Amino acid sequence: MLVPFRLLLAGSLFVLSAGCATGPGVSFVSGDDRIDVVVDGATITSLRHGPNLTKPILHPLCTLSGVRINRGFPLEKVEGEKEDHPHHAGLFFTYDEVNDDGFWNNTKSPPRIALERVGCDEEAGCIDLVAHWIGKSGDLLLEEKRKMVFVPAETEYAIDFFIELTARDEKVVFHDTKEGMFALRVARWLREDNGTGAYLSSRGGEGAKQVWGTRAEWVRLEGEKDGQTAGVAILNHPRSVNHPTYWHARGYGLFAANPLGESVFERSHGRKDAKPFGLTLESGESARFAFRVIVYDGSLGKEDLEHRYQEYTLDTAKGEDQ
Repeated sequence: MLVPFRLLLAGSLFVLSAGCATGPGVSFVSGDDRIDVVVDGATITSLRHGPNLTKPILHPLCTLSGVRINRGFPLEKVEGEKEDHPHHAGLFFTYDEVNDDGFWNNTKSPPRIALERVGCDEEAGCIDLVAHWIGKSGDLLLEEKRKMVFVPAETEYAIDFFIELTARDEKVVFHDTKEGMFALRVARWLREDNGTGAYLSSRGGEGAKQVWGTRAEWVRLEGEKDGQTAGVAILNHPRSVNHPTYWHARGYGLFAANPLGESVFERSHGRKDAKPFGLTLESGESARFAFRVIVYDGSLGKEDLEHRYQEYTLDTAKGEDQ
């Protein structure tokens, strides 16, 4: 069972209430262009940044028992692993077609999401960062404020993401596209098309074909490696933009929540009159996104995930009432 936390919306940014608990054993170790997240002596993931990356990412992403969830490429070579889509690096948050700039497919700067500052709080188990979305012209389009809270339990852990994007000096339009937004490229063993993985959504979708382009509160991807079952689930918070999010989930291993590609997904399912969502931020305006990622050993069924989703949303509501 995950240790509950409380979420308040104070000012313009998601913040945690002072009474939140994150569980034992979370520590952070800073290195060159990275911050390792350590639980009971083992590194479960690392915040990676620096000049060789076009966005901050979490890589690798491992279960508490050490099973690698994400693909190694492009940061490292893994035998038998496909080396396509080099922009699918770690666990990342980005989007294509932001005004005239593409922040999704870029593997060289510019454009780039550049880390400006970062801080760690071991007592709260969180990393806070500020990043700048810089277009190919060198203009600062968006300022991103992100809080990542690490919540360990016995056989799983959660990472809670609270993200705020603020338009800086000009209007910013997020054109509808499937290429986004909160995403992970999984390891070969967890793929559906060449591994043991299987998607399951809160709306009953099973497999990538039923999940892709549909709305759901959460989606789980689970498989088996060396006789051990493990998986990863992404939950979308009700206060996040355009909840419940659409899903860009592929059998080859891209696992993405994309709340902004509405018309593309709707048309792909036969709705010819679908209108663009077209998120638009005037200078100074903000949009908020919130996700929980659960990385786990063992198996989580639909009832398990529904319970965890209710914990995620109900505890937030309690925090807001105080």
